Amino acid sequence: MINAKLVAQSHANHQSVIQLSETVAFGGDELVIIGGPCTVESLEQMETVAENIGDAPVQALRGGVFKPRTSPYAFQGMGEEGLAVLAEVRSRYNIPVITEVMAISQIEVVAAHADMLQVGSRNMQNFDLLKALGQAGKPILLKRGLAATIEEFVMAAEYIVSHGNPDVVLCERGIRSFDTYTRNVLDLAAVAALKQITHLPVIVDPSHAVGKRELVAPVAKAAVACGADGLIIECHPEPEKSVSDARQALSLEDMVNLVASLKPVATAVGRKISNTNGVGLQPTPICRAA
Repeated sequence: MINAKLVAQSHANHQSVIQLSETVAFGGDELVIIGGPCTVESLEQMETVAENIGDAPVQALRGGVFKPRTSPYAFQGMGEEGLAVLAEVRSRYNIPVITEVMAISQIEVVAAHADMLQVGSRNMQNFDLLKALGQAGKPILLKRGLAATIEEFVMAAEYIVSHGNPDVVLCERGIRSFDTYTRNVLDLAAVAALKQITHLPVIVDPSHAVGKRELVAPVAKAAVACGADGLIIECHPEPEKSVSDARQALSLEDMVNLVASLKPVATAVGRKISNTNGVGLQPTPICRAA
């Protein structure tokens, strides 16, 4: 028995619905699809993504601006300049945005520009960060640690909720294994278990789980079939030119096709996929100084 006092289910139908925006929510009948590149590279890149995947429909946009990288010499993200890009795209295309926060010092500025703050796998047990996110005032997307047990994952969510923030969405993104053919091993049993253990919404990241774009679509369908409340998928205007995680990123065309292919699976398990946030409409004109 996992001793989670606040995130544990009290009865079989106990399910929290977490609002991302006025029209987008995790945990309801709608399957939430989040798409976008691993890393924000430019305003032009992010506008191209928003323009092309909105009609899919994709209800939220992802893009990293503070990037945890294994090598200190790899691109670490655009930082606050990247946040400004996300904020502009968010405003022009009426789409909520999600980006990662890596440190307590980043919370305030990220919360000012994004609708949801992501805790990456490496920071799942950064307990001081989790406590501070309890006061962030924004929904949190908590990714499972690469070697974390289900209990450790649930208790990480408990840290955030117990410090004042009930709006936590769990994300299964695969755990490390001896097998190197896929980047990680996607634990779909954990998705089913978490839906029984907790009342929090659970989404799946097939991109980081498999690490190969040709495997993303079938794994995404399996995630929906097993009860996931949503998906977060990497896509890029030119996947091979992505500055990070190029091998797993879908093209924008493939992203649109994937979402279309998910609709019958979602219907079979009682879910809907619909464009509820206005994405795909003409962007709001912005006057820039000459």
